[in-house]
Parts: sequence; structure tokens; C-alpha cells
Amino acid sequence: MTGFLRLVHAEFTKLRTVRGWIVGLILAVAAMTGLGVLPGMSGGCNRSDSHCVLPVGPGGEEVTDQFTYVHQALAGDGSLTVRVASLAGAAAGGEVPRLAPWAKAGLLIKDGTRPGSAYAAVLLTGAHGVRMQYDFTHDRAGAAGVSGSRWLRLTRTGDTITGEESADGTAWTTVGTARLPGLPATAQAGLFVTSPQYAEQVGVAGAMGGPTRATAAFDHVARQGAWAGAEWTTDSIGDGAAELGGPAASDAHGGPAASGPGRDEAPTVERSGDTFTLSGSGDIAPAVAGAAGIGVTISQTLVGTFAALLFLVVIGAMFVAAEYRRGLIRTTLAAAAGRGRVLAAKAVVLGAVTFAAGLVAAAIVVTVGQRVLRANGVYVHPASAFTEVRVVVGTAALLAVAAVFALALGVLLRRGTLAVTAAVALVVLPYLLAMTVLPAGAAQWLLRVSPAAAFALQQSTPQYPQVANLYTPPNGYFPLPPWAGFAVLAAWAAVALAAATILIRRRDA
Repeated sequence: MTGFLRLVHAEFTKLRTVRGWIVGLILAVAAMTGLGVLPGMSGGCNRSDSHCVLPVGPGGEEVTDQFTYVHQALAGDGSLTVRVASLAGAAAGGEVPRLAPWAKAGLLIKDGTRPGSAYAAVLLTGAHGVRMQYDFTHDRAGAAGVSGSRWLRLTRTGDTITGEESADGTAWTTVGTARLPGLPATAQAGLFVTSPQYAEQVGVAGAMGGPTRATAAFDHVARQGAWAGAEWTTDSIGDGAAELGGPAASDAHGGPAASGPGRDEAPTVERSGDTFTLSGSGDIAPAVAGAAGIGVTISQTLVGTFAALLFLVVIGAMFVAAEYRRGLIRTTLAAAAGRGRVLAAKAVVLGAVTFAAGLVAAAIVVTVGQRVLRANGVYVHPASAFTEVRVVVGTAALLAVAAVFALALGVLLRRGTLAVTAAVALVVLPYLLAMTVLPAGAAQWLLRVSPAAAFALQQSTPQYPQVANLYTPPNGYFPLPPWAGFAVLAAWAAVALAAATILIRRRDA
């Protein structure tokens, strides 16, 4: 071990005494921090405006809670039954005469009318059949492929809510149950309709979209249990919610200008006997960033990672290729007890130094970059401390392992130009192609199999299948989970290092 530590010290001395490599490290940090903290995007969200705040759901996540609601007080146990006679929709303003796939109409019980409060709902969607949803993040599928009318029933027993569906109002099937701890004795229950924003891909990295509007007709309304009165109250939950600032124009990371699921037409409610017709826009779901979402995430600040990566893979490849070019590798190998140990020492030194540089740069960018974006009126989704640490450490690990991968390529190819070209082509180029010119399917495939899969470490918000959005790499969403993406890069690096170890032992220096 003492001999190996001497090797590590010797390799570190080489690294710090070559001016070009030190300059490269400084430029990598400067490029990453400069692109991350310099003002770029702008939005219309004033930090002093209290409307630039999203409601928070029972689980602590930011949510969208905006819908048209006709309700009464349910003072205890009881049930509400209704037939959704029809559900139709269009883009707000009528430009797109089609129903949004995640438009929703049905029955909902809620802890008051405050946006973000606990709820449970059984509902009919535009294209995803019947669902049981509660507390924003929970979604259970009922009958699929349902079109036309559908009977729905919502039953409260204590703090347990049961959603049921029926094709004829006679034979009922349970869709799901939900427990809402702390649901008050008197809750609000009734009919609702909402319809989220739509987004369409424009070119490769661009998108366009806007609010949609749904109209639902309800009939055969029947109540059982401890209802507090006979009059229905109409509310537009979340109406007047802020249009939260996003990037002012489409770009490779943030998508188009992001705003809240606003309404350009007022919601309406009409009643004729026991028939209600409701229309409205919005959503009841977790708030997401992206083309059809709201604001941006901390990942947006890390746009400079690819620039830092360019510098670091050059350093990684040249850390050994330069010795081959000058013939110094013979001296290095002759002075060491084993060739494999020399390569291991180089990998340890290079990985540690690039990890430290990436850690400093990522920490500065994630902390300061958020402040810059907010100062420019861009809404940035807050992330937990754990997520921020994972993104910072993950970015540093991405840079370090990519540099070690380039080192292995330097040993395999023994020529700096070839090694640098190969490293850039395998690590940097797939990321740039996925963000700029490739269609979504090809981009996601490339970010599954190439070393650039490790950029998934920078994703800071989850994808929700029940939330309409363009979950594509240009909008900050990657096809693999963070550590799975990192494992792809680590596997490439491990294979390259293994091959490099074999070759450095077998062939002449």
C-alpha cells in the first residue's frame, strides 16, 4: 500500500505541475459556474408577489389545484352518486376541438376549498378511462377505454373514501379506496371538472401549447348520509392562481415559457333540474416543470456541465496520452512495481481532482444559480436538501468518471487526438444531440445506452404518468433513474479500464 501511495503522490505531482492541465481545470470550473450563474433566462414572476407561490399538497409537494366545483357540506358519513352523461373539450378559445387526454370530470370530497388541501376523487378522463385519485400524487386505474356516459359513486366512512363506477347504475365496481388522515367531520363534496394544459412538440427541442377547457354534463345526482343542507355552492378553486414565470423563450433545457394552467375564459355552471353542466380549466395534480408545466427546476442551472465535461475529458485523455507522445511512459512504467498499479494511480488522482473541481462548481451553480433565476423573474421549483445534495454530488461524479473513462481511452488509443475525439464522441456528443437535433424517441434511446446516460443524475423532479407534459431530455427529464444512468457511465468506464489494464500490461510502452 505504501508503494501505491507513492505512485499516487507522483501522479498528483505530474498533474499539478503541468500548467495546461491546471488551466483546463480552472476553465472547466469557470465554464460551468459562468453558464450557470450569469443572467440568461427571464420571466414574469416577481419574488415580492405573493401570487408567485404554488400551493403545497398534504405530502409537502408543490401542486396544481384548479378546477370548477359544485359542492355541499358533508357533515359525517355519506355518499354521492352521479352519472357523467358527457365529457367534451377544446383548447381554451376553441382552437383545438378535442378533449385533453387528462381532462377530468367526476366526484370529489375535499378538506374545505383551500388549494392544496387533502382530497379524494373518482373521475372520468378524456382518454385514460375511470380513475380514483387522491392527495395529488396517488392514481388508481378503473375501467379503461370508457367513452360516453359513466356512473360514479364516492362514499365516505370516517376518513376512508371509496370510489366506485358502473356502466348502468346498478352493478357497481370498486375503483379504489383512500384514507385521508385528519379529514374534518364536515368536508365538502360535490361535482367537478378540470382540464390541463396541452403541449405539442415543435421541431426537436421546442414546444407549443396552452390551456384547454372541458365541459361535462352530470345527471341523476343522488345523496345519502349526513348532508348539511340542500343548496349547492359553486366555486372556482384556485382561480386567480399566478401565472408563474418560466423561461421567456424556448431553449434546450427549460422548454417554452412556462406558466400556470391559466384560464382565458371564466368557468361556467348551468343547472336544469338535477342536471348540471360544468366547464373549466386547470388540473388537480402534482406541479411539474417542462413544456406543459410550470417554471423550471434546479437542473436548469447546470446547463454548463457539458462545457466543463469538454475540458475534463481532454485532461483525462492527455493525462496519459501526453506521456506516450513524449516517450515518458517508459520511465513511468520502469519506475513502478506494476503497470496496472500505474494506471490505477492515475485513475485515482484524476478521479479525485476532477470530482473535487466538479463538486465546487456544481455547489456554486445550484445555490447561486437559483437566486439568479429568481431575481430574473423565473419560477424555480424548490428542491429538498437531499435532492440538491444528490444533484451536486452526482454532477461531480459524472465529471470524474467521464474523465477516468477518457483516461482509459488514452491508454487504449495512445494518441491524444484520437482519445479526445473518442471521449467527446461517446460522452459529450450524445448529450448535445439529444438536446438539440434528435427526435424524442431517438434521444431517449441514446441517453439509455451511451455514457451520457449519467446526465440523469441532474434530474431533480419526478415524472408523473397522470400529469400531461413533454417528459423529454430538453425539458429536463431523462429516460433512466439517476443512479441507473450513472451506472451506465460507470459500466463503460469499468470496461474501458479493464481493457486498458490488459493492454498496458501486454504491449510495449
